[in-house]
Amino acid sequence: MISSEIQQFEKYYALLTEYLVTYSMQIVGAIFILLVGLWVAKKLAEVVANLMTRHNIDITLTNFVSNVVKVLLIIMVIIIALGKIGISVTPFVAAIGAASLGAGLALQGMLSNYGAGLAIIATRPFVVGDTIEVKGVSGQVKVIELGHTILINEEKVEITIPNKHIVGEILHNSFNYSLVKGEIDIAYSACSDNAISLIENVLVNHELVAKKPNAQIGIERFADSGVTISYRYWVPTTKIIETKLAINGGVYKAINDANIEIPFPQRIVTLNKSDLK
Repeated sequence: MISSEIQQFEKYYALLTEYLVTYSMQIVGAIFILLVGLWVAKKLAEVVANLMTRHNIDITLTNFVSNVVKVLLIIMVIIIALGKIGISVTPFVAAIGAASLGAGLALQGMLSNYGAGLAIIATRPFVVGDTIEVKGVSGQVKVIELGHTILINEEKVEITIPNKHIVGEILHNSFNYSLVKGEIDIAYSACSDNAISLIENVLVNHELVAKKPNAQIGIERFADSGVTISYRYWVPTTKIIETKLAINGGVYKAINDANIEIPFPQRIVTLNKSDLK
């Protein structure tokens, strides 16, 4: 029993020794090719990233392309290194293909997110920093990953959306800004031009209100108790709440300081003498 195990061990030892003697230089060459290939893949990926950055290409697309270049070069180097030591990669390719098929069937949802992520990166309907609205959810784009996109809204809440729910949907993109609407009523006896001028000054003097697109101010409607002045302006998406509160306070103070009457809802009821009987 022991002698047979020793003989088997000697057999494997002899085969290993023969392999090392026969392929010693090939193994050294394969290791050298692998190390050099990894270094070249890393440097070339950095060169691609720097080149795309200098041309002001979107950071998400830049990272994706540089990583793809790096991975493809590494795969090529591994195949060359394995061939150097006499190992055929054909069975591995077949096994990887079969495994990929099984994994694809099991992970259809995840793969659809990745496919949608590739479509977003390739077509770039939006980039990091844009403000988008899709399927009733809105926010500023913080991160674009292959599987999902992260938005941040005016309440500083991060919203993670799977990419398959973005591609193929109706997408609203207001880029870096979001539209804010406000309104205030003034008495019919007040000068609307004066009120509009005061509101315009408040908007122009606030640092977070965008200069382009221009703010819009005017008469919205003729209400029961007064004239409704509406104002619309654009602000950074993550600054909506604080800017809206500041603008509303500034508008109210400006109207009050100018002694422009802000009416409260009221109804005039006329009674006939017959109604009192």
